[in-house]
Amino acid sequence: MTHLVLVHGRGQAGLDSIGLKADWVGALAGSGPLPITEELIHFPYYGDTLAQLTAGMSPREAAAVIVRGDDVDDGEKAFMLDVMREWQLAVGLSDDEVVEASDEPEVIERGFGDWPWVRAVLRAIDQHLPGGSAATIALVTHDVYRYLTDSAIRETIDDGVASAMPDGEPTIVVGHSLGSVVAYHVLRSHVKADSWDVPLLVTVGSPLAVTAIRATLKRLDPIRVPDPVGSWLNARDPRDVVALYPLTADRFPLPSSSRVQITDDSTIDNVTPNRHGISGYFAAPGVAKPILDALR
Repeated sequence: MTHLVLVHGRGQAGLDSIGLKADWVGALAGSGPLPITEELIHFPYYGDTLAQLTAGMSPREAAAVIVRGDDVDDGEKAFMLDVMREWQLAVGLSDDEVVEASDEPEVIERGFGDWPWVRAVLRAIDQHLPGGSAATIALVTHDVYRYLTDSAIRETIDDGVASAMPDGEPTIVVGHSLGSVVAYHVLRSHVKADSWDVPLLVTVGSPLAVTAIRATLKRLDPIRVPDPVGSWLNARDPRDVVALYPLTADRFPLPSSSRVQITDDSTIDNVTPNRHGISGYFAAPGVAKPILDALR
């Protein structure tokens, strides 16, 4: 029998593992009957570990703290500056628009290169981009940074996801947002990966192609299609500001010898308010149909 493993990102406030799994499964089932039973659907939950990254605060509270720059070390500051600058350029925000969005004199005095600029870019995204969510961007960027640079956090999350992967049985893996980074890294680098069979990996709302994220992943292990993966679909709504770029050869280059190429579908219409919600991706035929077909 084919299994389904769902790898989440930062969950909605107040939802535990049972609630989140029900949310995901219900959203996918809304696009068609699930051809597998509940016990074959695995939802490795690492929300408790994510909560530790921000002292147990709700996502909204955590985002506010991150934007303020409280307790941000030099490494995370440099990472956030790189990511925010790339986001600014990719979505077409001029320096003037960023300065106008800020209420901090430091932005005008210093320009790009310090934490007030990060806050100004996030404010400008909220002001100028329909559906843009500065809080979501700040939280995802922070979580990805901590996941990629803190080996204890990464190993805890990775081992939890790996424990949900059945050995030797076909398993469809879906990763959303931060979960796409986690799913990719686990399938690529975990010691148990040789025992897994993943006919289809689906990444949605993924920030994998953001330069600073890709570069940090590359320092951990070469960029490649994970060995267990038989095919890889990346799906994104181009208005989803977290999924900044497609996973195409220019943005996520693979070795020339790669046996598998990534199929990127950047035509998804995600109907959630910020164009990033998992329910909006599962409601899209371009996402749901390949998953349901692979499970049959």
